[in-house]
Amino acid sequence: MQLSFDSQPAGQIDTPALASYVFEKDNRIEGALAAIDQATGGRLKRLAESGELSGKPLEATLVHDPPGLAAERLLLVGAGKPDKFDGAMLRKVAGTALRWLRAKSVTRMTFLLREGERNAAGAEAAAEGLLLASFDSDFYKTEKKNNKAMESVALAGPEGAPVEDLKAGMERGRIIGEAQNFTRTLVNEPSNRLTPRILAERGEAMACECGLGVEVLDEKRIADLKMGALLSVAQGSIEPPRVIVVTYSPARAKPGAPVLGLVGKAVTFDTGGISIKPSEGMEKMKYDMAGGAAMLGTMKALSALKPAVKVVAVIPATENMPGGKAQKPGDVQFAMSGKSIEVLNTDAEGRLILADGITYAKKLGCTHLVDAATLTGAIVVALANINAGVFTNNQEFEERVLASARRAGEKMWPMPLDDEYRDMIKSTIADIQNISGGRGGGASVGAAFLREFTEDTPWVHLDIAGTAWLDEQKPWAAKGPTGVAVRTLVDLAMNL
Repeated sequence: MQLSFDSQPAGQIDTPALASYVFEKDNRIEGALAAIDQATGGRLKRLAESGELSGKPLEATLVHDPPGLAAERLLLVGAGKPDKFDGAMLRKVAGTALRWLRAKSVTRMTFLLREGERNAAGAEAAAEGLLLASFDSDFYKTEKKNNKAMESVALAGPEGAPVEDLKAGMERGRIIGEAQNFTRTLVNEPSNRLTPRILAERGEAMACECGLGVEVLDEKRIADLKMGALLSVAQGSIEPPRVIVVTYSPARAKPGAPVLGLVGKAVTFDTGGISIKPSEGMEKMKYDMAGGAAMLGTMKALSALKPAVKVVAVIPATENMPGGKAQKPGDVQFAMSGKSIEVLNTDAEGRLILADGITYAKKLGCTHLVDAATLTGAIVVALANINAGVFTNNQEFEERVLASARRAGEKMWPMPLDDEYRDMIKSTIADIQNISGGRGGGASVGAAFLREFTEDTPWVHLDIAGTAWLDEQKPWAAKGPTGVAVRTLVDLAMNL
C-alpha cells in the first residue's frame, strides 16, 4: 500500500473517500470538520442532531456525494470522549476507516487529521494505524471471496498545519508500521513454510537489505559455543536449530554509551515435546516465534531510524518436537553459562533457549537486555490478551521500558519477581529446574528462571503470550499476529 501526504484544503481533495473522526458530545463539529460542515450546508450538524453521527468509539457514518467537497464520499469514525483520545485511539480510528472503506471496494482514500493531532506524533500514529489495518492473514487462500485491497492512502492535515512536521511523522509511522507488518508476516507463516533455517534466511535477507550486520550460527557453531539448553530443545526435531544475530552500529557512538541487547524466543513450532500439549489449538503454536520476529521487525525499523546506540538482536530458533531423540522429563542439561538445569517439563522450552540467547548477548557486549517471548499460559490467565507482562531485575530500566510502552500505545503491566520465586525453581540434583514443583505463579517462575542468566546486567522480560495474537478480527485489525513490542522497543532504542 502506498502512503503519501496531501497538503490541499480538505474540501479540495479529489479522492474516492475522505475519512476523519468525530468526538462524543460538544466537541464533534469543530475546526476542519466545521469547515466541512459549512461546505456541505450543515449536513454534519443535522446528522449529529439526529443521533446518526454519535461519535461513539469506532462507529462509522458514511455520506455519499457530499455537497461542497471534491471527495466522492465522506466517512466519519467515532473517536469517543475527547479527554480519553490518544495516539492508541487514533491508530484504531485510522485503521477502522481503512478497513471499513476497503470492504466497500474503495481502493484509494485520504485520512484527515484534526487540530489536536496537527503534529508529527499525530501523523505517526495515523500512518501506523493505516498500515497495520492493511495487513491480512489470508496469504494462502487461492480463491478469495473478497479480493479487495487499499492501493493508496494519503494523509492530510487541517489548514495551517506544519506540513514538514506532518510529513516527518508520517514517514516515521510508515517505517514502524511496515516493520510491524514484516513481523506479522513472519508470525503468520505456517511452520512447514518457516522452519528455523528459513527464518534465519529471511532474517539474513532483511538485514542485508537494510544494511545491518548479520551472522547466522548453525548447529555446529551452536555446539562449539556449548549452548546446551538450546540444543536440548532442538534435539527432538529433524530440523536443525539456528541462532540469528543482527547488529545495528551507529555511525558515531558516544563513549560509554549503552549497548542494547534484544533477545527473542523463536520456537517455530511448539508441540510441547515429550510433555506434549493438548491437540486442541495446537495449530496456533506456529506463533511461538513471535518474540524473535518482533526483534527482527525492530531491527528493520532501527536501520532506517538510526538511534545513537548500538543494538544487537539475538534470536535462538528451533522446533520443539517429541522425536526419538527428544529430551525427556528428568533430564539434566548444561546451559552456555555453565549452569545445570533439570528439565521437569519439556513444554517449558522457551526459557531454555532464551537462557543461552541471554548469555550470548552478554558475551557480545550488551549492557542492557530486553527479551520478548510467548513464554507462559500463566500470563494469559493473569492479564488476558490486554497487557503484556513485564518482569525485571532493575527497576530503573523497567520504568524506561514502560515509559516507551506508554508512548508507543502498547499496554504492558509490571509483574512481581520476588526472591521467593527463585526458591520455587531449586532442584535437588541440578542448579535449577525449569518449572516449579507446585502450582501457581507460572509467569513469575518463568521470569525467575531467566533472571538466573542475567546476573548484574539490567534486564527486562516481556511475556507476550497473550498479546502476540488476535483470536478475533477487530474493526481496525485482522485476526492473527499483532506485531506487539516492536513499537515499544523502537522507542526504547531511540531514547536510550
